[in-house]
Amino acid sequence: MPEARANANWFTYFPEDYRWSAAICGMLSGARFGQSEIGEIDQVGRRLREKLGDDEHWFNEWKWMGDRVRALGQAAEKKKNGLSAASHYLRACSYYQMGERFRTPKDKRALDVFKASLDCFRRFVRLTDRPRIEQVEIPYERGKKLPAYFVRAENTKKAKAPCVVFFDGLDVTKELQYMRGVDDLVRRGMSCLIVDGPGTGESIRFRKIYLRHDYEAAGSAAMDYLEKRRDVDANRVAVMAISLGGYYAPRVASMEPRFKACVAWGAIWDYHETWKKRVEASFKTELSVPGHHITWILNAKSLDEALKMLEPYRLDGVVQKMRCPFLITHGEDDKQQPLHYAQSLYKASGSKDKTLKVFTVEEGGAQHCQRDNLSIGTAYMFDWLKEKLRA
Repeated sequence: MPEARANANWFTYFPEDYRWSAAICGMLSGARFGQSEIGEIDQVGRRLREKLGDDEHWFNEWKWMGDRVRALGQAAEKKKNGLSAASHYLRACSYYQMGERFRTPKDKRALDVFKASLDCFRRFVRLTDRPRIEQVEIPYERGKKLPAYFVRAENTKKAKAPCVVFFDGLDVTKELQYMRGVDDLVRRGMSCLIVDGPGTGESIRFRKIYLRHDYEAAGSAAMDYLEKRRDVDANRVAVMAISLGGYYAPRVASMEPRFKACVAWGAIWDYHETWKKRVEASFKTELSVPGHHITWILNAKSLDEALKMLEPYRLDGVVQKMRCPFLITHGEDDKQQPLHYAQSLYKASGSKDKTLKVFTVEEGGAQHCQRDNLSIGTAYMFDWLKEKLRA
């Protein structure tokens, strides 16, 4: 396995390529939740070295591994070995989606791979023994619906359990979010509604629901849906989101008072400023996706138009309205969003009950959204949510 640079504070499979290394680090940290196997990742990693930095090569190699692991699932399913099949299908879903995420615009090959990933996840849902996962549709606007999964609370006798609405980020999906520890969340007595919000996952690929700055539209739609469920205590619902979701969740909680707690898994303060710097640097900076990804999710015709559309993506003047308990988690060595953004968000929030948890290099979890030590981050956040929602 390639070695990290001596001065690096986190595992870098490809020291020359932040984006590829960040993706692989994220897959490895999700292994305990069934997202990957280190041997499969290393096998692809060695093949990727042949054309380092070539996103077409990245796409092809992860599709190759996705096909191999899906075939294992199909063989196990034919033999009625449901649990083995479920495990294989979940990893195949991860490999397909991690391969597809760098491919924009989304051509037929990309969309076919994404469809295969959805099929794998739904086979996983059907075959796994726990926890119960329900595929749902959230009425949105103009007759559209947001695709989501409702994952039922475990280890509780309550007929109506508290719930966490979990939105994604810039380049995440509800399937990948599930592999970010939702099993551990629901074991704490809280249900979880995992949503492909505007600009992500199925919502943008197959429903043309593009990113919007007033994300409370999606948050309110999720609350409206949960209020109609008989197994949810609508008076104990939190909103959580990851990465760019550090903008979504605080915005939602500030504008939609029905949410009783908020977690920003990685802070965002001024997203327009973030992308202005990236464009000025010709994208030669730490990015989790290719630079042109932003134009796609905004449905912008150019980078100039995208920057104009990003101007309202600022939390100053918004989070001062927040009143619910608020947790911000951030890595001390986050290369994508500097720590001072988290500090600014914390200071500006109107919540009286607010916490800024900074994960240090020494303790681990210091990288973007704790990708270098996922378990530390999820344990802290999920325990905080359990306390605030009285699960």
